[in-house]
Amino acid sequence: MKKNRSVDISPFRHLYPFKSHYMDLDGLKYHFVDEGSGDPIIMIHGNPTWSFYYRNLVTALSPQFRTIAVDHIGCGLSDKPDTKTYDYRLKSRINNLETLLDYLDLKEKLTLVVHDWGGIIGMAYAIKYPERIKRIIIMNTAAFFPPKNKKLPIRLRLIKDVCPFARLAVLGFNLFAYSALLMATKKGLPKDVKSGLIAPYNCRQNRIATLKFVQDIPLSKNDPSYSLVKHVDKNLHKLSNIPMLICWGKYDFVFDLSYLAEWQRRFPDAEVHTFSDAGHYVLEDEPNKIIVLIKSFLEKRPHITNKERGRNNFHNYASHLQAAFVRSQIPKILK
Repeated sequence: MKKNRSVDISPFRHLYPFKSHYMDLDGLKYHFVDEGSGDPIIMIHGNPTWSFYYRNLVTALSPQFRTIAVDHIGCGLSDKPDTKTYDYRLKSRINNLETLLDYLDLKEKLTLVVHDWGGIIGMAYAIKYPERIKRIIIMNTAAFFPPKNKKLPIRLRLIKDVCPFARLAVLGFNLFAYSALLMATKKGLPKDVKSGLIAPYNCRQNRIATLKFVQDIPLSKNDPSYSLVKHVDKNLHKLSNIPMLICWGKYDFVFDLSYLAEWQRRFPDAEVHTFSDAGHYVLEDEPNKIIVLIKSFLEKRPHITNKERGRNNFHNYASHLQAAFVRSQIPKILK
């Protein structure tokens, strides 16, 4: 494996002042941020971002919670191996996350925060270990196949289908990560934030993950990750009793409102907030509003679903009937 070009974080260190932690993952360095103490919040990023995307959330929540933001292999400050050394597939991402959480040996239930690819990765873990999950916070992502009649945008399709020019554009010119800086936000990004988001992908070797994530999007049964997405898709209902907060940027050319509607169809009890002036990087466009919503969500008592509410109402009604029976004269008459 070729040695990665190092990532210089000094230009944006003021935005990302966190201590780096690493776990050995079969000889690869798996980077994560681990700030604060208390109930753990696990933040899972997508493509082409990294833990830097969650910097404002880590800063805001770490005084009250243990905030852990991972960098997938090939992303952020984690190692960026070649394809012979690491299998850049969804299954690997999920296994890596599970290995890290086992390594951290967290005793408390987890709150998951997921965005983009983090959605399917985090939900796959949650389906496997629902008893470990306390809450889930969802931002512009999917954990199911595209809604009916929804096609993959042509610019992603070209990359997935390994168009020679697209491959050169992603690996040679970093066009995927650079275009995200312009297309994934509605309000635009400050120079130092752009620098932070793009920093890890500073050479051809360090851009493999940005290409492989797109190529791993499963659209047909022949795609390697299709069966895994199908499994998650079919088992999402197992998470219906877990409190969920959905924060959604409406200005998203990939995860548009049809994806939000699908989340709402599957989880009608979820708390939902949409942002008209935000794009795919919703946490970049509306950090302050989302932080307020997340803090409020975390402070709430566990949400009662409609199903549980109906069951509780039935039990309460039965208890009232029993109490009324005891207070009545009927027991004496029966004697």
